Amino acid sequence: MANMIENLKSIKEKALAEILMISDKKTLNEIKVKYLGKQGELTAILRGMRDVASEDRPKVGALVNEVRSAIEGQISAKEEKFAEEELAHALASQKVDITEPSKFVKRGAIHAIPMITDKLIDICVDMGFTVVDGPEVETDYYNFEAMNIPKNHPSRDMQDSFYVTENILLRTQTSAVQSRELETRKPPFKIISPGKTYRNDSDSTHSPVFHQCEGLVVDENVSMADLKIMLAEMMKRLYGQGTQVRFRPSFFPFTEPSIEVDVSCPNCHGEGCKTCKGTGFLEILGAGVVNPRVLEIAGIDSKKYTGFAFGMGIERTSMVLNSIPDLRTMFKNDIRFLNQLK
Repeated sequence: MANMIENLKSIKEKALAEILMISDKKTLNEIKVKYLGKQGELTAILRGMRDVASEDRPKVGALVNEVRSAIEGQISAKEEKFAEEELAHALASQKVDITEPSKFVKRGAIHAIPMITDKLIDICVDMGFTVVDGPEVETDYYNFEAMNIPKNHPSRDMQDSFYVTENILLRTQTSAVQSRELETRKPPFKIISPGKTYRNDSDSTHSPVFHQCEGLVVDENVSMADLKIMLAEMMKRLYGQGTQVRFRPSFFPFTEPSIEVDVSCPNCHGEGCKTCKGTGFLEILGAGVVNPRVLEIAGIDSKKYTGFAFGMGIERTSMVLNSIPDLRTMFKNDIRFLNQLK
């Protein structure tokens, strides 16, 4: 045992002396391996512990731990010192003279889609709406059935959907968010649900991935008159105060009666141009009074409460406001296109 204790003291003295003289990380790592590695001198001592008498093992073990701690402590201190020196060198060699004139840096722009989304949100929030969100991978129930579109309904043929399973799909409309909110919220409430939607459709005016912003109001005595007044004001805030708004009868399973909403072309101001195909008006969104069946499915008393809903495509709105001829341009990340949005 005496010999082992002397060896431990000798290893400690030699290791600490060598560590003190080290001036680079490579040598420090070599010393670390020499004494603490699997084949290191201190490790070799530990292998000989089985030959130490049981009554002496606590004393020898305590000394081994002391030597190991001392060596590790010195190595850590040296590593910290080297790290500080490297940082100081990097800061000194890479510092920037902030008094020098800066190089020209190109500034980015908000993309056309979030630009319009943010504008719509601001308008709706100012009108008292709350912004809500929901899952993009949705159940058939919330996407269709809760919106009064059962499995055999012909309107399903209008939406070529991406199904994951028989009852799970990528949502085709943000109305699915409204379905969920109708179940959990108590009237009165006003919500909008902007977000991504998915349909198997792709051309110059359609994309498999697109964005919608849908709104829903549920309260007592809500009527078509309320919807028309609100939409007229919204369109003027979005397209300009001189905008004319036109309402046409339409059909949606979740609203009754339903309407299509047109606005006077912001490019020609109703005179007729290529953008509006000479008509002076552009179809912008669909809307209507909430079908009582939708309220009843959600457990809301349709005798006491009524509501109205509206929905518009963000890409469509952006194409009109920014005079974008092809929807696919928005997804190409072409810097020439993005620069025009500033």
